[in-house]
Amino acid sequence: MSMQLEMKPNQEKILSTRVLVVGDAMLDRYWYGAVDRISPEAPVPVVRVTRTEERIGAAANVACNIVTLGAQASLLTVVGDDEAGRQLETLVAQTGIKPYFGRDARLKTTVKLRVIGRQQQLIRLDFEDRPKNEVLASQSETFEKLYPTQDAVLFSDYGKGCLAHITLMIAQARAAGKVVLVDPKGSDYARYKNATVITPNRAELEQVIGVWRDEADLEVKAHNLRNALNLEALLLTRSEAGMTLFDDQGQFHVPAVAREVFDVTGAGDTVIATLATMAATGMSLRDAVPIANRAGGIVVGKFGTATVNYNELFGAL
Repeated sequence: MSMQLEMKPNQEKILSTRVLVVGDAMLDRYWYGAVDRISPEAPVPVVRVTRTEERIGAAANVACNIVTLGAQASLLTVVGDDEAGRQLETLVAQTGIKPYFGRDARLKTTVKLRVIGRQQQLIRLDFEDRPKNEVLASQSETFEKLYPTQDAVLFSDYGKGCLAHITLMIAQARAAGKVVLVDPKGSDYARYKNATVITPNRAELEQVIGVWRDEADLEVKAHNLRNALNLEALLLTRSEAGMTLFDDQGQFHVPAVAREVFDVTGAGDTVIATLATMAATGMSLRDAVPIANRAGGIVVGKFGTATVNYNELFGAL
């Protein structure tokens, strides 16, 4: 099916919309510098660091995208009782997100450090481990208090251990009539059973259903997975090829928005955050997908983990 005319949702409706984001939050650190020479110790560039920057990433970036659009977002996550965890919570609070942080002194808060030279990423260093069972249990208790007041629940799974109880959480939210969206990770999609929609990218979906021969083969495999997991829909994000929604009506494809791609970091966060915000207002997934596609097209033109505001998204409509 061809792309339909994009809707422009009422901004006042978005302002009253509430979305709960649950998942793995990270701190993104950037070290910028000049590259003037190659190291005498090894054939690598020497970066003379001149500026540093910190941004919120992963589930925190998803929540930030939601509040940037004008909706209300709460973030339920687990971090370490360390400097990075405290900095992450401070940055999250500054955005207007309502933070619900579990802490574990034995946990190292996930940090992704990117070194930038000559306007490109030279290396990324990851610091991470997994939360303990006791903290995950307390997260489930907090979830039970939060989800009844929300219009939608979004699970941002980066495979860092914050979503050990996701299957039960999905069941609780769906039983209460909430829209449930999942950005999946890994090959065990059974844990996402009964969600409203999951949003894998091409590589993530191939991990689960295998490589498809053609579009017809993809459609069969995608619908088989959707039916096996009892999902209302599956949204496949396809980078330069746009995105395809598989639902009870068949499939609905939206081509990519033509623009220069500068940095794809966090584009998936923007897509699912926009989709969740629109769905939380009562918009159908088929109406929300072109808007999410537009948001992803805008954010890849920005550097690093970035967001899109209401005027950027709808100003031209």
